[in-house]
Amino acid sequence: MWTPLAMTILAGLSTGVGGLIPLLVPPSDRLMAGSMGFAGGVMLTVSLADLLPGALAVYRQSLPPLPAALALVSLLCMGMGLAALMGRLLPDAPARTGQPDSRAAALRGAMAAGLALVLHNLPEGLLTLFAGVADPKLGARMALAIALHNLPEGVAVAAPLYCATGKRCRSALAALASGLAEPVGALLAFGVLYGRLSPGFLNGMLVLVAGVMCWVSTAELIPGGLSVHRGAAVGGMAGGVCLMLAGIACLG
Repeated sequence: MWTPLAMTILAGLSTGVGGLIPLLVPPSDRLMAGSMGFAGGVMLTVSLADLLPGALAVYRQSLPPLPAALALVSLLCMGMGLAALMGRLLPDAPARTGQPDSRAAALRGAMAAGLALVLHNLPEGLLTLFAGVADPKLGARMALAIALHNLPEGVAVAAPLYCATGKRCRSALAALASGLAEPVGALLAFGVLYGRLSPGFLNGMLVLVAGVMCWVSTAELIPGGLSVHRGAAVGGMAGGVCLMLAGIACLG
């Protein structure tokens, strides 16, 4: 249990690493668009190339092809529906950064992004822990994917806050604080669910998180990045896909 827990903590802390980027590079539309595209590419790739094929293989060991496909698709749709519902409940944040004449809007956007990431990172940490308990290699790939997409998430919190306040250290600390929700989720899972995890439950949870990742990447991150700066978003998405595929191959 301790190795998956450590991987989950490191994945969550990478949000704070992303928050350091505004200390080095002034936030801009190009940076934000590239970060959103990168995060979307990573999340979509780990869902379609890793989580879903592995889950389908598990279902096909005990079910005929059609019921296995129905089970996979049903859970996937449930995950996407859950992500869509959460998206409607969370406050909207402006996608653009680097607008010195709109500091109030940037501050509201930073606060909304931070709240969204806290709510997102709690179950994400729990699911990363589940993946590591079920399969250490899968847990390592999951932690890598989450760490990679947490980097631009840290930028998403720190960059607009930096635009609004001009305080670089405060912006980086806010990103770190939002990422700490991930190890908190893992610790809750460790304390509450230890000894109660079954292979079927873990497999279903992985399909659900794949649905959440697919929805967030295709409905939020990639379209948002394209609306800010098309070229940077496309380049970031391509980089995220290639890097995640390389990670899956190396950790497989």
